[in-house]
Amino acid sequence: MNKKLLNIKLIFGIVYLILIATILYFLFSFIDLNDLMSFEFLKSNKDIIFKYKNENFLLLIIISIIIVIIWNFCLGMGSPIALASGFIFGKWVGTLVVVLGNTLGATLIYLIAKTFFSKIIREKFGKKFAKFIILFNKNELLYFMFFRFIGGGGSPLPIQNIIPVIFNMRVKNYFFATLAGIIPTTFVAVALGAGIESVINNDVALNFLTIMKSPEIYLPIIGFVVLLIIAFLIKNSFFKSVR
Repeated sequence: MNKKLLNIKLIFGIVYLILIATILYFLFSFIDLNDLMSFEFLKSNKDIIFKYKNENFLLLIIISIIIVIIWNFCLGMGSPIALASGFIFGKWVGTLVVVLGNTLGATLIYLIAKTFFSKIIREKFGKKFAKFIILFNKNELLYFMFFRFIGGGGSPLPIQNIIPVIFNMRVKNYFFATLAGIIPTTFVAVALGAGIESVINNDVALNFLTIMKSPEIYLPIIGFVVLLIIAFLIKNSFFKSVR
């Protein structure tokens, strides 16, 4: 039985790696990341992007959520997706798209990790995160929500997604804690993306000074700094007993 289960895990791991490699291959075959990060590219293609959005608004939202879910499976960073969603959809709808996509993607990854790789994860990260077990046993929903809010104590997002396997966290609590915990930081990042769209829309010369003078840009940055301060205070208040 153990050998059969090990074979299933091995096959699943290979399929997962092949899927990621295939997605990344096609992504980088058709998209130049240098173009995506270029203001000129965004400026010249803005009308095409927004024309498609206006004609296929609901479809684009669904596609975007699916892309965010896939991005989670590819272990991608959250910032590019948040900025792109803010640029395309604006602050509110963009936040909804990213929060739903990241929450669903993270929950699916957690379910897979819990089902197939729980023993490996406990062996790998059990000792490092054992100090959180007492807190999570008290109220896993509350503490994991704060754990998400403070950025997992500095741990990478893919690690944050699977750490609750150690605590055998209930899926329902995982889903809602992730949903609530990532909203503030996601909103700030998405607002920054919406600010970039606003700057481009003003049709002014694009340089660092112009961008930073725009309230649509510097206000989200100030908001991010405020969130860092709040996260530091929360970490000291709620996690001081596990230092």
